[in-house]
Amino acid sequence: MTSLNNENPIWSHVDAKREAFIGLANAVFDTPEIAYTETRSCAAHKDMLRQQGFRVQENVAGIPTAVIGEAGNEGPVIAILGEYDALPGLSQEPGIAEPRMIDDSGFGHGCGHNLLGSAAMQAATAVKDWLEAEGIKGRIRYYGCPAEEGGAAKTYMVRDGLFDDVDIAISWHPASYNCVDDAHSLANTRIDYTFTGKAAHAAGAPHLGRSALDAVELMNIGVNYMREHMPDAARVHYAYLDAGGIAPNVVQSKATVRQLIRSPDLEGLKDLVERVNNIAQGAALMSGTEVSFKVFSAVSNLISNHPLKEAMQAEFDRLGPVPFDAEDVEYAREIRKTLSRPDIAAAFAQISRKPDYDLPLCDFVAPLDRAQAAAMGSTDLGDVSWAVPLVQARVATCALGTPLHTWQQTAQGKSPAAHKGMIHAAKVMAATACTVLRNDTLRAAAIKAHHEHLAEFPYSCPIPPEVTPPIAAE
Repeated sequence: MTSLNNENPIWSHVDAKREAFIGLANAVFDTPEIAYTETRSCAAHKDMLRQQGFRVQENVAGIPTAVIGEAGNEGPVIAILGEYDALPGLSQEPGIAEPRMIDDSGFGHGCGHNLLGSAAMQAATAVKDWLEAEGIKGRIRYYGCPAEEGGAAKTYMVRDGLFDDVDIAISWHPASYNCVDDAHSLANTRIDYTFTGKAAHAAGAPHLGRSALDAVELMNIGVNYMREHMPDAARVHYAYLDAGGIAPNVVQSKATVRQLIRSPDLEGLKDLVERVNNIAQGAALMSGTEVSFKVFSAVSNLISNHPLKEAMQAEFDRLGPVPFDAEDVEYAREIRKTLSRPDIAAAFAQISRKPDYDLPLCDFVAPLDRAQAAAMGSTDLGDVSWAVPLVQARVATCALGTPLHTWQQTAQGKSPAAHKGMIHAAKVMAATACTVLRNDTLRAAAIKAHHEHLAEFPYSCPIPPEVTPPIAAE
């Protein structure tokens, strides 16, 4: 529990507007929208920014659902990043412990981004109010970032120079545990491979046809054989975007597969992409078809900034774990009945801790010197970490062991426990931002560490310059 003698003045600025930002999180939960279609969610964020006195910049990086709010006119620039995109297939009624879809749209906040964006803006607002109250020089920005789930919006924002004058960036992500993120993720790219062949009657004249679907299947076989001969941490996944039609008596003349290629670093990603491209060309040659490639999105791996991680850890330790109550525990126990032991063990593995199968909600903050977790996902926050020194928290908003991208995560998205975790995350981020603004030495150390990494590993945007955000025309 937090000691009354250990109060940080910034926490009161966060608490002062808790109900307004809980309302924002709930409003975004109720209007789930997927990548690049977050019109209502972005509008709610823009309205709140204006209500809180930020200068608002819309349509940033040419993305209608991206927004920046800024306050202050001089001094160091601190960016706090939020998200608000949902996921397909995860429509779910909140506040219960069983799967129950709300409607047929299928969208839902199964990664907690309704909480993520609200807490990030709440932290930015608290820092803004603190700067004004204390008369401290500094600029605080809230970046409303769409399309984290596969759309790589932040990568486009980095490519367009929107972080070029930022000193430090801060973010967080909902989780079932509390920690400063270890800043390990996989670089990835999503490439659509479209094969074009020749249609024919599958029985009467199959020899005249050249099957694009055969080419896709040959490509997938080639990629599967490649898996044995690539680094252990690398990954390749696929999805059929167009299987060529539903008539088996027609030789399919066109088919498209999306390959998601992941690597621990950008250099390794380039090698894997080249190999997958060669496999696609080989599949086209074998099937007598032609193939074209189109990059859909791409993100870089996260890079770590130890000075910032130490600073955030100190603030997190000072604040302590999320103050859940008995009702939160009871609901978490109901959710836990729907989880498997491997689900729970996997959450503890992420923070290198022995599983406690009887602990429904996280009541500790993991130490910074823990062993690195083996499993890694991908995020477009990685590209921000190459553009500017960045630090991220993971804060408990749900039952321990709740997997992201599940109905269980969505079900807990409006719970009192989720709101408590969200407020807690805002306090951790706001306190870290205040420390960075007050401590010139810390800020300089973070920037120095960042420049040292770039000197050894220069950044190259993984999205080709000719590729634009996949925004549907109205």
